[in-house]
Formats: sequence, structure tokens, C-alpha cells
Amino acid sequence: MKLITFKVFTLVLLAQVTLSKVNAQINNRSTKSSNIMNHENPYGLVYKGAITKNEKGKVNIFPVNYKIKDISIAANVYTPAHYDPTKLYPTVVVAHPNGGVKEQVAGLYAQRLAEEGFITIAADAAYQGASGGEPRYVDKPANRIEDIHAMADYISQYAGADTAQLGLLGICGGGGYALKAAQSDKRFKVVATLSMFNSGLVRRNGFMNSQISTIQERLLQASHARAQEEAGGEILYANNSNIPLTEDQIANLPFDLYREGYIYYAQTHAHPNSSSKYTLSSLMDLMTFDASTNMDLINQPLLMMAGSKADTYYMTDEAFSKATQSKRKELFLIEGATHIETYWKPEYVNKAITKLLDFYKTNL
Repeated sequence: MKLITFKVFTLVLLAQVTLSKVNAQINNRSTKSSNIMNHENPYGLVYKGAITKNEKGKVNIFPVNYKIKDISIAANVYTPAHYDPTKLYPTVVVAHPNGGVKEQVAGLYAQRLAEEGFITIAADAAYQGASGGEPRYVDKPANRIEDIHAMADYISQYAGADTAQLGLLGICGGGGYALKAAQSDKRFKVVATLSMFNSGLVRRNGFMNSQISTIQERLLQASHARAQEEAGGEILYANNSNIPLTEDQIANLPFDLYREGYIYYAQTHAHPNSSSKYTLSSLMDLMTFDASTNMDLINQPLLMMAGSKADTYYMTDEAFSKATQSKRKELFLIEGATHIETYWKPEYVNKAITKLLDFYKTNL
């Protein structure tokens, strides 16, 4: 187990950290960023400009709960300024990154779209964040896709939500799952992704195909982990280290995604419900999944956005090229941005929001 745990740790460090890392790094470096988590925010939101209270005539946030079978899902619904439940509003479902939670980048984009007149919803994935599900941190593609379907179920019944103008936005890992959800769920009239991350491809081959030689070994480890779970034994986790990284270790991480992701999730936008770990047995499902398959089933208008400097861009490029049946599709590069910078950096967020507004308003 030691070998595979180390390899998986190296792979999935990506852009998430465990809670113990969050606590350690926040204590050491929280004063170094203007974007640091506001512990006084009553909704737990950690992004800059987040709502701190609901005020009449402004964008409001409403924590809600609903169920997927017997699992309680925690979500936030954002309503536009001067919201009138008797009127109809274009509506967008927002899916968060792997290991992320609704209070981070998904909440930022949900709030920004609400500021432009949309009703939006961002929910924690089942088994993760503030949502229920045992064992904790199960991370299976089928669950994440069902999370998106269920957000559509819930928000479609929300007062003022116009189901004829229902859009979808998936960010990072949520982007890959959004593509799969939209292939079958035609309630989504338009589909957009930001910094799409193909979780199955990376869990199988490693980031930039760095782990192809160990695929069978890792599948065997995942199979053994499942057998142990089913026998009532200890649940094994990937990326479960509680050792915080030093400044030098962060600087020496390969790829911008790893370095900037650690800083985002551990320091500047840390949240106690956000964790990078997942059950090792989940790899049995993750490694046989590929977000870019069956892209010809997407016939809705499709917008895929990525930073021009993102080292994850190859995943967006591959999926986009396979969307041969989309009625209208567009690839939009955010000039100068890396993957993680599209999560928070104002100039890049503004560019993404501007493009989303044009896309949604043109196609809804």
C-alpha cells in the first residue's frame, strides 16, 4: 500500500488538500493573501466579494437541502436582485471541482451569474462537503453525474426558475461530469465548462500521461481496497497524508496545477469541508471513466473555456473536438490564465463571466 499511496498522492494533489493541511497552512500563511477565507461569513463562503447577509433588493443566498435517494444534499441557491417568485428567470446549475465545495469557486460563479439576473444553484457532491453519504469521500463518476441531474431536479421546482432556460456550468472535475450529464439530460438547453478536468483520464493515465506504466498495479490496489471494505475492514483512502508542505516543497511541485492548486485550496480559499482524499476503491470506477467519450450525444450549444496557459488544456481540446453534433459550439481561451487562476483572479473571472453571459443570453 505504501507505493500506491505515494503515487496516488503525487497524482491527485492537483488542486486539493486534506483538512489537516488546510488547518496547518491557514495558521501559517493566512495573512499573506487578500483572498483568504473570511471566518465570519455566516454562509461559509470563502471567495472575494461573497454575500455576508441577505438584503432586500440585492442578490440573496439560500442554503437548502434535498435528497438523492436516502442521502441528504447540501446546496446553496442564489437569487437575483429584486427577485420576484412570480416571474421567470433563466437558471444555471453549477458543478464544483474535484475535492472542492460549493463555498469556493462554484459559489463565486453562481453568485456572479445571479448578479446578472440568473437563479443559480451550487451543491456539495454526495459523500463530500456538507452533504451526506457513507463512507465519506466516495468519489465515483456515476454519483457526480447524478448530483448534476439532482440539482436540475431541485432547481426546476424552485419558484421563478424557468426550465425552458436551464443552463449548466461545470468547473474543473465538475466540467467533465457536466459533459456526461448533458449527453443524456436534455433539460439542459446549453452546456458550458470552465477549466474542464477529465477525472477518469487523469486517474487512469496520470496527469499528462505520467502514470501509464502503473495502471494495472493501481487497479489491483483499488480492487483489494474494495474487498477489504466489503469484508468490514478499514476503509483505505488515496491522498490521505496529513503532512503539510513547506514553501520549498510547494515551489518544487511539478506543473502549475499542482503548485497553484495547493495554494488555492490550502491557503487563499481554504474551507474545512474541502478535502482531496477519496476512497481508494473509487479508482475502480474512476479509472474506467472518460469524460470525452460519447461527446457526439451533446447536441446542445456548447461553450468550453480554458486558460491559455493552463496545463490542463489538453483535456478541453480533446473533448471539444469530439463534440461533432453540437448545434453551436465554441472554444474560448482566457488569455494569460492558468487553470487555477480562472477560479479566483478577478481579471480572468470577469472575462469568463462576460463570455458566459454572451453565450447564455444568445442561446437561452
